[in-house]
Amino acid sequence: VLSFIIFICYIASLVTSFFMAPLLEFLLALFLFFAYASKLNEKFKGLYWPLSDFLRCVTAAIIYFAISIAAVSRYNDGASKAAGVFGFVATIVFAIDFYITFNDLVAFLKQGSSESPEEHKSEDEVSDSDSD
Repeated sequence: VLSFIIFICYIASLVTSFFMAPLLEFLLALFLFFAYASKLNEKFKGLYWPLSDFLRCVTAAIIYFAISIAAVSRYNDGASKAAGVFGFVATIVFAIDFYITFNDLVAFLKQGSSESPEEHKSEDEVSDSDSD
C-alpha cells in the first residue's frame, strides 16, 4: 500500500522520472503476496522464497532511500516532498522487514545445517544395522 501511495505521489509531482521504482516494488510485492496466498511457494521448491523476499527488502530500502533524498532535496512541489517523506517511511518499513526476514533466514540456515549431520548419522546407523 505504501509503495502504491508513493507511486501516486510521484505521478502527481514534477519528479515523474522516479515513479517507476515504486511501481515495480508495488507489483513485486503484489506478486509475492499472491504467490504466498496461492501456495506457489510450496509448489515451486526450486526457488527459495524467503531469500527472494530478503533481496526484495534490501533493494527496496536502498532504492527508496536514494530517491527520497533526491526528491526532498531537489524538488520544491508538495507532491515531491510527500513522496520523499513516504519514501523515508517505506525505507524504515523495508529495513524492519529486512531485519525480520534476515533473522528468519539465519534461523533456517542454522536449522538446516544442524539437521544435515543427524540425517547422515541416521542413514549410517541404518546401513550399519543392515550389514549385521
